[in-house]
Amino acid sequence: MSAGLFAVKAICAAAEAGEQPLIRVLSLPSLTAFGIGSIIGTGIFVLTGTAAANHAGPALVISFLLAGCAGAFAALSYAELASMIPIAGSAYSYAYATLGELAAWFIGWNLVLEYTFSVGTVAVGWSAYVVSLLAQFGIHLPEALIEPPIDRGPGDVGLIVTGAVVNLPAVLIVAVVAYICYIGIRQSAAINFAFVVLKIAVVLGFVLLGAGFVNPANWHPLVPANTGHFGHFGWSGVIAAAAIIFFAFIGFDTVSTCAQEARNPRRDVPLGIISSLAICSVLYVATALVLTGMVPYADLDVAAPVALAIDAHAELRWLGLPVKLGAIVAMISVMLVMTVGQARIFMAMAADGLLPSWFASVHPRFRTPAHSTVVTWVGATLIGGLLPVRILGELVSIGTLCAFVTVCVGVLILRRLRPELPRRFRVPAPYFTCVSGALVCFGLMAALPRDTWWRLIIWTAIGFAIYALYGYRNSRLRRAAAPLLLA
Repeated sequence: MSAGLFAVKAICAAAEAGEQPLIRVLSLPSLTAFGIGSIIGTGIFVLTGTAAANHAGPALVISFLLAGCAGAFAALSYAELASMIPIAGSAYSYAYATLGELAAWFIGWNLVLEYTFSVGTVAVGWSAYVVSLLAQFGIHLPEALIEPPIDRGPGDVGLIVTGAVVNLPAVLIVAVVAYICYIGIRQSAAINFAFVVLKIAVVLGFVLLGAGFVNPANWHPLVPANTGHFGHFGWSGVIAAAAIIFFAFIGFDTVSTCAQEARNPRRDVPLGIISSLAICSVLYVATALVLTGMVPYADLDVAAPVALAIDAHAELRWLGLPVKLGAIVAMISVMLVMTVGQARIFMAMAADGLLPSWFASVHPRFRTPAHSTVVTWVGATLIGGLLPVRILGELVSIGTLCAFVTVCVGVLILRRLRPELPRRFRVPAPYFTCVSGALVCFGLMAALPRDTWWRLIIWTAIGFAIYALYGYRNSRLRRAAAPLLLA
């Protein structure tokens, strides 16, 4: 049994399994736009406020630099594996080719935390900006239809009922995004590219115009004194904030989930990963500096901190409408790309037999993984409609960090076991880069709140139960090996 659990899928078999009836239409600009589209969203427009107010203070910019370093190490590792294994599935497929089936399932299940939960998380942030925009025009939605019915309660995994019904705007936008993803990758790419251009313009506009309203006194002290609790200001708060806002850097790996739809995946996927992360890192650091300089960090504990910073300065209030519209567009782009990525991960796992073949079904007309898109829509609807952003952001971060640790380790394993394999991109100084990436990502995981770890344990237990009941019995790799074992 243990041999089966750690069975590794051959690289050539992984490539063959990736030959699904999808269409190759994505160029390097489209792939880069997918990366930017999935990165710039809730992380910059929502989580920056809570991270500064509750954890890092003005040192949020240091948290962004730390999270960006972790992202850079992981991005380089992703780029090498993507140049070797240019198929859908992202870290799941890489783990299957390096660490074995059990590790692949663990990573694939945690990628659901990254992608499906990310769609729900961004939908909550999108809802907050829509509500703020409507209020600007005198339209006020009932609290019961814009707040989550479940929130964090006492204890390690405690939850409480708030009395709200559902976050209706979040539910509606998830449905719209899922429909776009369902009808075709070409349409999704075109819409995303237009949204990316718009949201980069909005972020640059906020940085350039907001810089004139920065009060340097708001940056002092740069690192507020610790409150007596780990992760609440002080340097532990800087690290905790980096772990939470790491959510802002996830998404570059989404480029790798589109490898089967890239025209030149071995070249363009690695370049798309690295270029999208580099562009977004510069924008993030600049935004963090301006945001914490415009408003005292203690005032930023809101769902729409960028909008709050603009509203705090009468001369800039005219900018509020374009920025809120830009944030709304930015978050639609994130949800779109994450939905695309999750559907293709489900498809890859189903192709290996670890999920029912129904998940691998491709629509005969639209050439998209239709059933997997529907499942992603249902999951994200429940998540975004019922849960608050602060719980969701932490869960997404810990699931993503797990995947990044695996990818960093996977590069070293393949360097050792399969040095002859062609690599269009090679990680520089791999033993430094990959080991540092794994250690930094694990350190950020350790800095997350204890209740997030408990929720990860519960989520993992559910995943292993599904694997034991279905995946282990139906694995195509194991079925192919069974005649050899009998012989």
